[in-house]
Amino acid sequence: MLAQFAQKSVNVSKDEAAERRRQVNHLRQRLEMHIDAHPGFDLVKLRASGSTAKHTAIQRKKKEGSDADVAAYLRTGDLDIDDCELLEWLKERCRAVYGVRKDAEDFVISEHAVGITLRGTGLKIDVAPVLYTGEPDDKGHLVTRQGNKVLTSVTLHLRFIEERKRQAGRGYAELIRLLKAWIRHAKVENPSLRCKSFLLELLVAHLWAHGWNGQSLQVGDYPRAFEQVLSYIVTTGMKAPITFEDFYDADEVVACSDPIQVWDPVNPENNVASTYLELDRRRLVERAEAALESVTWAAMAPTKGDATDAWRELFGPTFPGA
Repeated sequence: MLAQFAQKSVNVSKDEAAERRRQVNHLRQRLEMHIDAHPGFDLVKLRASGSTAKHTAIQRKKKEGSDADVAAYLRTGDLDIDDCELLEWLKERCRAVYGVRKDAEDFVISEHAVGITLRGTGLKIDVAPVLYTGEPDDKGHLVTRQGNKVLTSVTLHLRFIEERKRQAGRGYAELIRLLKAWIRHAKVENPSLRCKSFLLELLVAHLWAHGWNGQSLQVGDYPRAFEQVLSYIVTTGMKAPITFEDFYDADEVVACSDPIQVWDPVNPENNVASTYLELDRRRLVERAEAALESVTWAAMAPTKGDATDAWRELFGPTFPGA
């Protein structure tokens, strides 16, 4: 049932994925030319980023976030640059790519990126400036919604997930997509719930490396793998720190007292859940506990209809059988 649901209602189709990549490549090529012709900030490179680049994107519903993300690496010797000036400059460069045929309202500055809506396809692309000071491996400073400048690397993040997908097979990315679909439905029912997509990706990466209760993460068995992830959240209460050692040693992690501690695999100083409060942690654990009860019932339900109803509790009315 889960595989069928993923194929029908979660996964991005091959045609749509190809169109997203085509639009992103078009934007990247034209933006490079326009920035070259309109100096002010020195463009170093453009990199596709986010869920589309990682192949963990899910079908977007109306008024949700972006379909695709682009990181614009801009050379600077001063990280104390005016963020508002930077975003306004980037917005004008993006408008120049599409010319006067495109309405001004299709370009919207968010707290950390320039959003571009493509009316013909309904596609939305976010272009986020990354301040680059010459670090290797595409490392640069992303400006967060809180105004902080956090060291990151689009290339290393992609390498991080690609290595795990290579080892685990196609079920790895699809499990992440299913978890994103669960959280999306959970947020519809409780808009106060917080759980970013990147956090889910890192939970799966952690369980792939360490397993749960003496068993490896069962990425080839979606119901079982889903149960493992939920059980981890509930049992640990999301209080156990999660770290990775792909690109730095564990002893480089900067300790903190945040309620949830899941460290960026690229930056040992960046807890990706640093803005989550204790209330956010409790809400996430409580939601996972309710979901785990549904998954457990689905596994022992006397009829297929009962099992389907249990899964529908997690994913909503679009789950097969509705």
